[in-house]
Amino acid sequence: MRATVKDVAKLAGVSPKTVSNVINGVVFVRPETRARVERAVSELDYVPNMSARGLRNGRSGMIGLALPDLLRPYSAEITHLVVELAHERGWGVQIQQTAAEPEREFELLSKARAHLVDGLILNPINLGDSAVMTAGPLPPVVLIGDVDQDVVSQVAIDNVGAARDMVQHLLDQGCRRIAAVGTPESPSGSSGAGTLGGSATIAGTAAARLRTTGYHQALADAGIEPDPELEVALDRWSPDGANLVVSRFLAGHEPPDAFFCFTDSIAIGTLSALWAAGVAVPDKCLVAGFDNILESQYAVPPLTTIDFDRRAFVHSALELLAERMADKDAVPRRVLIPHRVVARASTTR
Repeated sequence: MRATVKDVAKLAGVSPKTVSNVINGVVFVRPETRARVERAVSELDYVPNMSARGLRNGRSGMIGLALPDLLRPYSAEITHLVVELAHERGWGVQIQQTAAEPEREFELLSKARAHLVDGLILNPINLGDSAVMTAGPLPPVVLIGDVDQDVVSQVAIDNVGAARDMVQHLLDQGCRRIAAVGTPESPSGSSGAGTLGGSATIAGTAAARLRTTGYHQALADAGIEPDPELEVALDRWSPDGANLVVSRFLAGHEPPDAFFCFTDSIAIGTLSALWAAGVAVPDKCLVAGFDNILESQYAVPPLTTIDFDRRAFVHSALELLAERMADKDAVPRRVLIPHRVVARASTTR
């Protein structure tokens, strides 16, 4: 005979309401109580009736996650954590790649309004292009990433401060000519090395602008005038895109003292371009990245980068989403996750 909520509650020594709270994942339950309920669920092989639950409380038990580019290692790590931590709350996850196309965000918002998903976690790369700003009344939505807004709750890191800290680290190593890879395109559409052609442009994104601001601030604090020739724009934040653009840069410029790359993927492409040009890292040029993807510690040499607690980042996003799902009128909150510089061999003389 199929186990019921009452059977689980009796075995765990809690009320049926507590069992429901654990399964729904919206209301906080003490970890030790949650563990007892989960053991009882496992022992009894209890399977919630999702259809009946949805009819009773208007919930589907699913949330949506939308990221711009699922090929990026950073996106894979965030997706993994969202799926795992959502599962702990009893939520399934629908995953979408928006590819900087607002239409896909509109589709997800429509699903939420139709109660096909209970809430959304979105990562728009530009606020002006995001459906969040133009879609009218919103279902439960939380943003992750770099856009600056106060319409919905958001989890982010201090991109300006993190970039400033990384450039200061390079300055502390004695660097003066520091190139930045991933800066926005100039109004004329060109930069020191030029950009790549392609339809999925991300040059000029919020992250690019914020990290460039931090780069400029650190140089200014050191009394160094920014050199536009050292600001290298590219429209594919990927190893192949960075490799091509940095190779072009090196063909027309002396290697700088260091490259500050706006992601680790860009840094890995930059390391490859420097190797092909015969420029030894770190002997002749330092290289630093951003995001501390899993592969960065295995680059040759191991990559200096900006790190932040991704589990705390995703946990905060799910907490904020649960708040919105429980109370659609909850005041939007912004959570900043601390960052740190992880110094490795790529910036060690």
